[in-house]
Amino acid sequence: MANIRVAAALVGAAALVGALAPLPAAAQGEPLRVGFLTVRTGALAAGGKQMEEGVTLFLKEHNYILAGRKVELTIADTGGNPAQAKTKTQDLIERNHVHVIIGPLATFEALAIDEYIKGAQVPLITPTSAAQKDLAQQKLNDYVIHAVGTAAQPMHVLGEFAAKNLKLTRVATIADDFTYGHEGTAGFQSAFESNGGKIVQKLWPPLNVPEYGTYVSQIKTNVDGVYAGFAGINGARFLKQYNEYGLKKIPVFGNPTCVDEGILRNMGDEALGVYSASWYSAALDTPENKRFVQAVLAEYNVVPGFYTAGTYVSGMYLEAALNAVKGKFEDKAAFVRALHAVRLERSPIGPIRIDEYGKPILNVYVRKVERRDGRLVNTIIATFPEVSQFWTYDPAKFLAAPGYSRDYPPAKNLE
Repeated sequence: MANIRVAAALVGAAALVGALAPLPAAAQGEPLRVGFLTVRTGALAAGGKQMEEGVTLFLKEHNYILAGRKVELTIADTGGNPAQAKTKTQDLIERNHVHVIIGPLATFEALAIDEYIKGAQVPLITPTSAAQKDLAQQKLNDYVIHAVGTAAQPMHVLGEFAAKNLKLTRVATIADDFTYGHEGTAGFQSAFESNGGKIVQKLWPPLNVPEYGTYVSQIKTNVDGVYAGFAGINGARFLKQYNEYGLKKIPVFGNPTCVDEGILRNMGDEALGVYSASWYSAALDTPENKRFVQAVLAEYNVVPGFYTAGTYVSGMYLEAALNAVKGKFEDKAAFVRALHAVRLERSPIGPIRIDEYGKPILNVYVRKVERRDGRLVNTIIATFPEVSQFWTYDPAKFLAAPGYSRDYPPAKNLE
């Protein structure tokens, strides 16, 4: 509307300029500079590409204007490397003078920049499944707002589902040997064993392992199921070799990214029947998600996945907070408070609200890979609403215990 008035004034007599109503104060200010940390190289690059698609689509839909403020996006490639993530974050803040950052992709990257973000006092809206204790609880950083849950959050649900609903008693685990893999496995183990199951084997292939044959050949064949915690393209690579070694008769239980839609389109029958749990599925039957899926298909000709939805929802957090402060992000304290107060009643992943530790309470969906109309999809077979980072555990006891890690909870049932 303001642009129309200005254009009309330029066409008319110069004397009319003074008669025009002034632009809103927010629209007159400098652009909102948004830094975006992604991964364009390495094992995690597939997720990074989806992240870029999610944030870019959101800004395009808003014509790069939020709450009356023009938005300038600066993208930085971390390479999935913690040291590089910190360097790129410093560049965004000290050279590009960004007002807010969205990203990064990996948990260990978020850990690497947490203290710097706190000192720089630049808000970070992160779609990473950040470390449960360090970033979400004991070292609470008010400048870090999590758009999605912890790595363990959906795995608590899946572990209980495997034990209670599917009656599994013995499970082997295999996961990427880095923070995201550690915490997801720990969450699954905790809930599975709390409900009577036993984790009898744990395998930890390196994040960039060239092939999984050595590890797949070690998996016990007398288990009821295998938990697979993989990121990037590693889920697809693992499942292919799992099938080649003739283990498909043992059901697989994956973390959100093991069979994420971003790589599911490149899989075959080896993915059929894989269970997983996540706060997102492209098959979620809501008006908000159907519109989102169609928008992503129209823009990129791909089905959105975990990473796409995470950065899109991060954009929704940003918009909601900016609207709350009427576009005046210069009032940093008010802006940060607004980010923590965001409640999204409708989003592609469902309703979300932030808990007192800056972590979302959201729906978690148990999924199963099926083939529909010739295409592999993550069909939702159960919905668990209002899932917090604490699941069914007492928050005080949970906080008092050691943080989830490669070695906690201890594996007391290994054979």
